[in-house]
Order: sequence, then structure tokens, then C-alpha cells
Amino acid sequence: MSEIPITVIPGDGIGEEITQAVLTVLTALDCGLVFEEALAGGPALKQGLDLIPEETLQHIERNRGTLKGPITTPIGKGFTSVNVSLRQHFDLFANVRPALSIPGATTRYSDIDILVVRENMEGLYSGVGHVRSEDGERAELTSVVTRNGCTRILHHAFSLAQRLGRRKVTVVHKANIMRSTSGLFLEVAREVASEYADVECEEMIVDNCAMQLVMNPHRFDVIVTTNLFGDVLSDLCAGLVGGLGLAPGANIGEHRGIFEAVHGSAPDIAGCNIANPTALLLASAMMLDYLEMPEPAARVRTAVRHVIGDGRILTPDLGGDGTTDQYTQCLLEELGH
Repeated sequence: MSEIPITVIPGDGIGEEITQAVLTVLTALDCGLVFEEALAGGPALKQGLDLIPEETLQHIERNRGTLKGPITTPIGKGFTSVNVSLRQHFDLFANVRPALSIPGATTRYSDIDILVVRENMEGLYSGVGHVRSEDGERAELTSVVTRNGCTRILHHAFSLAQRLGRRKVTVVHKANIMRSTSGLFLEVAREVASEYADVECEEMIVDNCAMQLVMNPHRFDVIVTTNLFGDVLSDLCAGLVGGLGLAPGANIGEHRGIFEAVHGSAPDIAGCNIANPTALLLASAMMLDYLEMPEPAARVRTAVRHVIGDGRILTPDLGGDGTTDQYTQCLLEELGH
């Protein structure tokens, strides 16, 4: 079996605990992964390094896959989001967020299976044109959307749907009001959709989409949208399946991907051995799929579904009193260790 190196960034807060839990599970799979740990966030600052040290950037550059725990961005001038910085540095233009029901998780709906594909580099989150008047009475922000940016995220969504055997892509926009930026996105979507005759395409205005997700989420399969809309809707979809503790995410570029839990670093429970590593576990399964290792990816997802579905060990966020270690051990037993 050939070895596959991946970069591991534990992060801070509960990051170290949940990352260790995930690495324990991945090791038990015995699928050839080699873990190369790198620093970012609080641990890097404590060593007098930058928030994202150059050595960490080199690690990510070198390896096709990176598994990243949650990282707190310090409050204060001069600090920018680690997540945003990594996306921009490596041009990770596609944010992919699955929302998949897990039996045993208390939710309003069951059998949810929605994939949100969000453009990751442009729009109102690009950081272009931040202006605030000296008197504090007026603020401006520029949204820039390009044909190239629209084209590549839309191709990513449609090709992903095609590859996974998904039936429909919903293009979410606000072209009726934001005629320039959202209008361009919708125009390109229609062009791209014409190249995928086997995938149904529907168009939906973002506010209607939010309402439909609450009223009838089963009508959705793949959602593709711009940066801000995707940020909001992906969290809404996470709420449909039990919250951010069960929500993995991937940031994909042309040559590499960073896979993460999308929840925060929860410093208030750090070190208490009660953090739920499920989101990062499911992110590791996405990474295994990306590395063309579908069998171990399926084993991770199946183990999670069985352990939570059977209610064997549930962490406090899922209504139980189990510890991170107990949950991890139960996963290992499910995997035959």
C-alpha cells in the first residue's frame, strides 16, 4: 500500500481534541495515510509565529489533502480570518457543504440529503472596497463577480452532480434586484447548464429558496450559489440535520483541498473531553473521497451513522453525556478494533 501524506492542522480551542479523535479513527482504517502536523492560529502565535506560518503554507502546498480543525481568529487589528486567508492564498474557489441526515440526531426532518456548493472567492466576501467615512455615518462594500469565477463554480457544481448521480441542481440568485452581479451569475449558469443535459437545472431567488428549505427541504438536491448566499444557506441546511456539530465542509481548488469542521473552536469547553468530533470525522470522509479512497470514506460514514443512530454514545450536544474519548472508542469498536 502506497503512503499518502496529508497535512493536519489541529487548530485551537477544541481543535486539538477532535483532531486527535479523528486521527485515531483514520489510523484504525489502515489506508496508508501519513499525517504531517502543521501549526496555525493560537498555537502558532504562542510560539511567536505568524497566524499562518510560512512552513504551514509549504505543508499545504506540498500535499493534496489537508485536514483542518477549528481556528479562532484573534480579535484586534491586524488579524484576518485564517479560513479566508487560506482560501485566497490557494485559490480554493469551491466550498462544498453536505447536509445529510444522521439517524439518532434530533431534528425536524429525516432523510435530508442536500449538497450546497458555494463560490468561495468573490462577491461581498472578497474584501474589495471596504470604505467607512471618517464620521462613522456611512460605510460601503464592493461586490465583484467575474465570468471566470461564475463559470468554474458552476461547472464544479454540475460536474459534481453528474459524478455523484444527483438528479438536479438549483441555481440560487437575486438577479431580479442585484442585476449586475447576480445577473451575471444567472446568465453564466444558463450557459453552463446547457452542457449538462442529463442534470435538471432550476433557478430560484434566494429568499424563496430559504423559505422552501424550511417548508420542503426534500425538493432540493444540489444547490449552487454565490459567496454570501452560500454562507447563509449552508448553515440553514446544517440546521435541518442537527446543527453545525454534524456539518463537514471542503474548500476545493484546482490542485488541493482543505477539509474542515465548519463549527467554531468552542474555547468554553476546550479540555473538558465533551467535544463532538463528528463534523471533522465527516470532513475526513470527504477528504478520503477526494483522494479517491471511497471504501474507507464509506466506512467512516457508516460507523458514525451506526454509533449515533443506535444511541450508543452521544456527546452532550446530541443530548447524551458521553465523552469525546468514549465516542471515539465506540467508533473504533464499530470499525472492528
